[in-house]
Amino acid sequence: MSGPALPRVVIAAPASGHGKTTVATGLIAAFTRRGDTVSPHKVGPDYIDPGYHALAAGRPGRNLDPFLVGEERIAPLFAHGARGADLAVVEGVMGMFDGAAGRGGYASTAHVARLLAAPVILVVDARAQSRSVAALVRGFDAFDPDVGVAGVILNRVGSDRHESMLREALDEIGMPVLGVLRRHDAIAKPARHLGLVPVAERHTDAVRTVDALGELIARSVDLAEVRRIAASAGALPDAPWDPVREVGGAIPGRPTIAVAGGSAFTFAYAETAELLDAAGADVVTVDPLRDERLPTGTAGLVVGGGFPEVYAAELAANTSLRADVVALAARGGPIAAECAGLLYLARTLDGAPMCGVLDADARLTERLTLGYREATAAHDSVLAETGRVVRGHEFHRTTLTPRAGRRAAWSLGDSGLEGHIAGSVHASYLHTHWAGAPDLARRFAHSCALAVEPTGAGAVGARGRVPGGAGGSPVTDRREETTLGR
Repeated sequence: MSGPALPRVVIAAPASGHGKTTVATGLIAAFTRRGDTVSPHKVGPDYIDPGYHALAAGRPGRNLDPFLVGEERIAPLFAHGARGADLAVVEGVMGMFDGAAGRGGYASTAHVARLLAAPVILVVDARAQSRSVAALVRGFDAFDPDVGVAGVILNRVGSDRHESMLREALDEIGMPVLGVLRRHDAIAKPARHLGLVPVAERHTDAVRTVDALGELIARSVDLAEVRRIAASAGALPDAPWDPVREVGGAIPGRPTIAVAGGSAFTFAYAETAELLDAAGADVVTVDPLRDERLPTGTAGLVVGGGFPEVYAAELAANTSLRADVVALAARGGPIAAECAGLLYLARTLDGAPMCGVLDADARLTERLTLGYREATAAHDSVLAETGRVVRGHEFHRTTLTPRAGRRAAWSLGDSGLEGHIAGSVHASYLHTHWAGAPDLARRFAHSCALAVEPTGAGAVGARGRVPGGAGGSPVTDRREETTLGR
């Protein structure tokens, strides 16, 4: 980013559960209500926190994840997302120095703060300590000489006496206390098996929660000092990320690509639609809970993550839309599905009938599957050519039987094969960030453009070549191997 520096601050913590989301969301809301245009960001692959950030800011919450997109894209993506903003607030992930396992803090909050040359404010849960807070904060401040702590916000403080002891201890090491939240200030944020309940599922309550957080932070934190700290960040040299440049311009034909949304499919990166649009697609939203048909002229479908297990009965009841999805797949219309999308395309989910495009059954379990993955495309598909290496993330408590189809989507190294390719369908548990692999967006859009639209929804499969590697790779007739389990 050239020109004047954008004020920005990173909200970190010693560990998960210290109150980063409370403080970050509250700061975004408080500054927005003061008239600032705030750009909200989240370190890591989290989909839910950015929804609360977006509600507080009135503009999309954006993720910054070096593992998924490469560290060279972090500053450009930040600059792209922060266009027109007066201030940017970046919520960290886990503990300040916790990142991809075995990679020395790569993709941690500290790593992103360093890439953004942004000052850090540390949120500390102080309920079980007094003078020891100084040792804790000094350790975090000194651990990485390139990433210092500019100030502290104390959370869950028990009393005036407790606050006084904490302030005295931090004053000994010259660390400013920017705000204090008391234990009774806690604001309930409904959660379930994968974290907070997404905004789309509780919009009215979420608005009240965000408003309350904004009010809490406004009366508990020195906003002027936070703003001063944010203004201490220097200019970023990187030019903003450009989706048109990333995909190499628009393809001809402008195919219509439907992207699943609504309460059951809330996990999506803002850059996905931007890349598809830049690649020449007309991107429209479809809600599988409420819309009875795919949009007219739909040539392809993207179904991302979410909580279909919570809405299995309602999804099953929408038989007309499920029939449209089956018909789209049967005609060779490209479908890209991740995690929740994979479950929706399965034959059943916890016994409830789903689309049946895949010959597989899904069920909710007690086991959490979580972590970064490096995957290699196991076969050519509408999304990637054989051998394409991508980075992704898994986050689910469901299991699919069988785990991989006759043509698997990805090879996960020692973890074996995963996902299903069935004709024009690519479905997998792996969440990918297409900003880190823009050729996936272009390849998928081109696959959709190869389809010939019928008079209704969906598209007819076609043979052709898809850009995506050295000269591209052939796309076979997508009607092959499509399993209709209905």
